[in-house]
Amino acid sequence: MTETRFLTTIKDVARVAGVSIATVSRAFSNPGRSSPEMVAHVRAVSEEMGYVQHRAAGSLVSRRFRTIGAVVPTIDNSIFARALHSLQNRLNAHGYMLVIASNSYDSSREAAALKSLIEHGIDAAVLVGALHAPEVMRLIDAKQLPFVNTWTFDPTSAYPTIGFDNRGAMRRLAEHLLDLGHRSVGVIAGIMADNDRATGRVEGVRDALTARGLALPAELIIEAEYTIRAGREAMSMLRSRNTELTAVICGNDILAFGAILECVASGIAVPQAISIAGFDDFELSQHIIPCLTTVRVPAQEIGAAAGDYLVTHLAAGSAHRHLDLGADLIVRASTAAPALPSPR
Repeated sequence: MTETRFLTTIKDVARVAGVSIATVSRAFSNPGRSSPEMVAHVRAVSEEMGYVQHRAAGSLVSRRFRTIGAVVPTIDNSIFARALHSLQNRLNAHGYMLVIASNSYDSSREAAALKSLIEHGIDAAVLVGALHAPEVMRLIDAKQLPFVNTWTFDPTSAYPTIGFDNRGAMRRLAEHLLDLGHRSVGVIAGIMADNDRATGRVEGVRDALTARGLALPAELIIEAEYTIRAGREAMSMLRSRNTELTAVICGNDILAFGAILECVASGIAVPQAISIAGFDDFELSQHIIPCLTTVRVPAQEIGAAAGDYLVTHLAAGSAHRHLDLGADLIVRASTAAPALPSPR
């Protein structure tokens, strides 16, 4: 004889837990409106009974998916991974789910990724940077989709921004090298096309040099993909273009790791012969030899703040918010005063 199985319903959970159906629903869809003890009790009963919430059915009634979409340049980067992990934890605490898409630093792919997320059902979006293709903004406007730009801070923007001033942070790093006495500085930048963060960081270096009456020649700016191999190749190219360089500033720590490894392979002492600095403050940055001078990016704080903003906005329609989380200069052993020229 065939065994008949019945699916556990929300009514069953409410009956066994001794609470109302509305209380069970809130424990899953809006846990912040119930006590932590009640949420824990309801979810424990639900798990024991094998109950799984039917989100799609709920969304038909509420017109909400309880889902936030995030489009990031890459997931092959611990900085973005840390931000996404923090964002997910914050959203989960409010009963939201996070779905992620990557655009590989390609603005046209960002539009396609956002369109796919919207088609699958999201209530709001987290984007990276302030520069987006027109197709992205048309999608947002057409759907009236709440969103926030992250990894950037611009209080003059018409859209909410949560992050830091890339240009200002890199200027402070360049000023550190200039204060040490460096006057010949090269830059290994990320690919600047469609990347306002990479562009802002190069402009920050230029701002610092210009303020001291120094130039940043085009031949001393090399754009590279964010890989160690690309960092090594760019470092070799810079050295071939100007053997008098005493400092190199990199658009992120991965490029800086490559630059240091190229110097090691070429017998060039860091920082005795040349100072190298990065941007991001990866975990490896404090363990590589020499330890890397860099800018610490508040990745986890960005993720948490973005989650808080969107949840609050969806609940109460809050005004646009601009939040500067700062980016601290971290001075370590890879930068030092330039060596005195050898006596002739």
